[in-house]
Amino acid sequence: MRHLTLSALALAACTSAQQPAGQPPGQSRAGEHAPTAAARPFAVSPVADFDAPWAMTFLPDGRMLVTEKDGRLLLVSADGATRSTAATLPVDSAGQGGLHDVVLAPDFARSRRVYLSWSEAGAGGKGIVLARGTLTGAAGAERLEGVAVLFRARPFVAGDGHYSGRIAFAPDGKHLFFTNGERQKFTPAQDKAATLGKVLRLTLDGKPAPGNPLAKQGFAPEVWSYGHRNLLGIAFDGAGNLWEQEMGPKGGDELNLILPGRNYGYPLVSDGDHYDGRDIPDHATRPDLEKYKVNWTPVISPGGLMIYSGNLFPAWKGDAFIGGLSSQALVRVDLNGTTARKGDQWPMGARIREVEQGPDGAIWVLEDGGRGSQGRLLRLTPPA
Repeated sequence: MRHLTLSALALAACTSAQQPAGQPPGQSRAGEHAPTAAARPFAVSPVADFDAPWAMTFLPDGRMLVTEKDGRLLLVSADGATRSTAATLPVDSAGQGGLHDVVLAPDFARSRRVYLSWSEAGAGGKGIVLARGTLTGAAGAERLEGVAVLFRARPFVAGDGHYSGRIAFAPDGKHLFFTNGERQKFTPAQDKAATLGKVLRLTLDGKPAPGNPLAKQGFAPEVWSYGHRNLLGIAFDGAGNLWEQEMGPKGGDELNLILPGRNYGYPLVSDGDHYDGRDIPDHATRPDLEKYKVNWTPVISPGGLMIYSGNLFPAWKGDAFIGGLSSQALVRVDLNGTTARKGDQWPMGARIREVEQGPDGAIWVLEDGGRGSQGRLLRLTPPA
């Protein structure tokens, strides 16, 4: 397909959002003719401000659910002018923890069910959980009731980083995929018994999905793929392919096509290196392991992932959009079947945590706002 193209942006590389606690900042990005904000092929309209927002999703009537790091789930009007608190969840918000993803059930119109993820403290340390509740009450005054945890990552460990916790429903509407980060512990990504560093395939009740590809090989029965690091985006394209993006260490951010039973290599291989300077063998040294489709060194620090299917930007239909944290960018990747290549990288002037498609085909992004400032909700539309 033909696409609008701009030069790639180069900005600051890995920050504390991507690197392990206590590590110094990573490498700087080299300049590559960064486009100016005026050159962006979309208009940017601020809609609302939030306190450290993390994720959002649209209700059928155009209203939004937005999560904030400290545990608030907000119900926001379509124009962003009004909001109410639908729930306050018992999160552990230290470090990279907090209230994370929010996604509507495939049958939300009937069931009113909402799925969420958050980090919590428990026996052994901390971990990511998957939960579900029901949105009830009169329009404009709904509350999320009956919230129950469906799944907890295993094991809980010490530390406040690399929780992941992104949710995507399978096209069949009967299963969901849930990302568990390796919690900055490296080896759990290759540990058969742990769910950490894995993409999981679950039933809608949070149980291991029947027929998962690695259960007979001694893996935790939920595991779909393994060898991952910090997985902060997962989405299906229109053909049913599952895409996932994750943060590499010092270099080596990845966009992956997720296939059942495959080992994506971390920490055995990565095109990045350890923060203390130790080398990690590159992917090319292990052709037996599944390789990324797109790789970024210097890093972009990928946040949310969205596959565009709207009509407002027809040239980008079917492409992936990624929020850039340290790169403070919106990143487009050209998807063509099961192949991918870098597209555009537009400066946004703030850390981008989440990217979503609106009901009318507009692109919506959430600024991170996690460093003492407000995170704005922005609506992107074709220029006038």
